[in-house]
Amino acid sequence: MKKKLIIIGGGAAGYFTAINAAEQSDQLDITIIEQNKESLNKVRISGGGRCNVTNTCSDPKILAGNYPRGNKALIGPFHSFNSADTVQWFEDRGVELKAEADGRMFPVSDQSSTVIDCFHELCKVHNITIKLSEKVVVFQFVNDQWHISTNKSKYKGDFIMIAAGSSTTFWNHLSNLGHKIVPPVPSLFTFNTKDTRLRDLSGLSVANVEVSISDTKIITNGPLLITHWGMSGPAILKASAWAARHLYDCNYKFTISIDWLPTMDAEKWKALKIEMGNKFVLSNAITLPQRLWKSILSGHVKEDQRWSDLSNVKLEEIYNLLKYSIFDINGKSTFKEEFVTAGGVDLDEVNFKSFSSKLHPRMYLAGEILDIDAVTGGFNFQAAWTGGYLAAMDIVKRGEM
Repeated sequence: MKKKLIIIGGGAAGYFTAINAAEQSDQLDITIIEQNKESLNKVRISGGGRCNVTNTCSDPKILAGNYPRGNKALIGPFHSFNSADTVQWFEDRGVELKAEADGRMFPVSDQSSTVIDCFHELCKVHNITIKLSEKVVVFQFVNDQWHISTNKSKYKGDFIMIAAGSSTTFWNHLSNLGHKIVPPVPSLFTFNTKDTRLRDLSGLSVANVEVSISDTKIITNGPLLITHWGMSGPAILKASAWAARHLYDCNYKFTISIDWLPTMDAEKWKALKIEMGNKFVLSNAITLPQRLWKSILSGHVKEDQRWSDLSNVKLEEIYNLLKYSIFDINGKSTFKEEFVTAGGVDLDEVNFKSFSSKLHPRMYLAGEILDIDAVTGGFNFQAAWTGGYLAAMDIVKRGEM
């Protein structure tokens, strides 16, 4: 008689669990219960509709370093299934991926529908039942089985996978079952500032800056984008992720320091005076956008001032303006539709060899239901693929016992 696997949540981790379990065993009856009208919505909008499947980084320790929450817990799992395994998995099933310069990987088609269609087709092949528009009301373990009640029906399962994403409803369900929930706070957001130096510079980007958050040891680097409300781009989003709880506690009122020229040290800067000679300072922006350069130096350098005329004191003043630009941040903005939270099921209550609950028999948890979140670049999906794969392997193993 087939064992029954019930997966709650129509997201990446749930589908990956279902498909991998079905591929490894024909002795499982698998049902996915999803409260939305459409499944895989987060996959659909990821990467601007292209689906940032994973990242080229595959070394387990380095890969885990991209997770502000979950970095230590994921090192072991990444030894079993990492981004290189993800690439191979998708290519074996007809979805070819491509790498971009920053390490992000997308379907060659540049369409998230490619991934979604692959999952749906595999579900059909393996007779995986998908129930849409069904809201789970309660689930509990009774008489050696999981009993799940929805607004439409009732189910029984030998195994249950909770892959409902960052859902307050399911965190409450799990809390009622005894799991500790780390309170969720926003992660991956942009910074709002009214600093006049950025006025009229919306749309300008800088290829590489270093961002430091005051009263923390957090320093990030990467591209920065100036927006009409403040700052965005990978350097800012990474900073928001690593400092998520600190910034929440500050009510999103804090100070940052930006090094606009992170590869420039004091010796190179002094040599630059000789190299630039009689050129006007404000007309030669080194590696920065011209308008940004002039805005930062405005009021500190005269229009007709040449590099060769700069005193050592003035040269140092300009250097400090560019290396330690202080900005007051007052508020945040959600990063597009790809909302990510820091928080979820406490990681001490999860067995990361199998992504199973330590508190309840034959319960599995993967994806954003856990207190795991990552910086941008395909890492959140990678945690979902890894969790789903390891859970599936354990379910198959236990189902055959």
